[in-house]
Amino acid sequence: MDFTGKVVIATGAASGIGEATARLFSRHGATVVLVDKAGERLQQVASSFPPERTRWRVLDVADRRAVERLVADTSRRLGGLDVLFNNAGEYAEGDAEDVGFDEWERLFAVDVSAVLYACRAALPHLKKRRGNIVNTASMSGLGGDRGQVAYSAAKGALVNLTRCLAIDHARDGVRVNAVCPSFTRTRMTTKDERNPRMVRAFLDRMPMGRLGEAEDVAKVVLFLASDWAGFVTGVNLPVDGGLSASNGHPLFELP
Repeated sequence: MDFTGKVVIATGAASGIGEATARLFSRHGATVVLVDKAGERLQQVASSFPPERTRWRVLDVADRRAVERLVADTSRRLGGLDVLFNNAGEYAEGDAEDVGFDEWERLFAVDVSAVLYACRAALPHLKKRRGNIVNTASMSGLGGDRGQVAYSAAKGALVNLTRCLAIDHARDGVRVNAVCPSFTRTRMTTKDERNPRMVRAFLDRMPMGRLGEAEDVAKVVLFLASDWAGFVTGVNLPVDGGLSASNGHPLFELP
C-alpha cells in the first residue's frame, strides 16, 4: 500500500471521512491536495500534514470553473494526478412534501454534478498515469431511506455515475469505484448521535454491533485506489458493518 510519488486530490477534506482518508494517503507517502469550503478548519487540518507533501485549496466543489482550475493547477505544479477522491457531500432530511427545492438542487449540485465536473477535469491527467477515481456514495444510494428523498436520490445517481464512468474509461486504464458507508461517526453525524433512540436503532440492525468510524472507510478507499485493487472497477462497495447482508428483519437474539 505504497503511494510514494503519487498525487491525490481529496475533497471534503476538512473533517470526517475526507480528513481521515487524506491522512492515510499522506501516511503512505502520497502528496495530498486537501480541498474544502470550510477554510479555517481546512487550514488547521493542513497544518498537521507534512508541509513538503501537502497543498490545500478552499473552494466550493459545485463551482465548475474553480474545480477545473484546481485540477489544472495540481497537475501543472505537482507533475500529474494519480487519484481523485470525490468525498465532499451535502445532506438534507425530508420527504417529497417537505424537502425544500433549494436543498434538493444543492444536494444534486454537490453530490452529483460536482463529481462529474471533477472527473471530467481529471480524466485527461489520470489517463496519462493510469490513475483512478474513488467516490463517496452511501448505503442510502443503494436503497431508499425514509425521510431522505433528496439524499437517497442524489447518492443513487452517484452510484450509477460511478458505474458509467468505470465502463466508459476502463480501456483508458482509469478505474472508478465508490465506497458506500452506513452510519459513520463524523462531524456531519454528531447531531444524530445526540439522539440515543436513533443510535440504538442503528446498532440494533448492525451485525457488528457498532457504528462506523471515519478510518474504517478511509482504509477501504486506499485499497480501491491501490494496485491491490488493480482488477476492480465499477464497484460501489458497502462499508456498513454487515448492514446490507440483512434481509431487513430484526436481529433477533437466539435463546
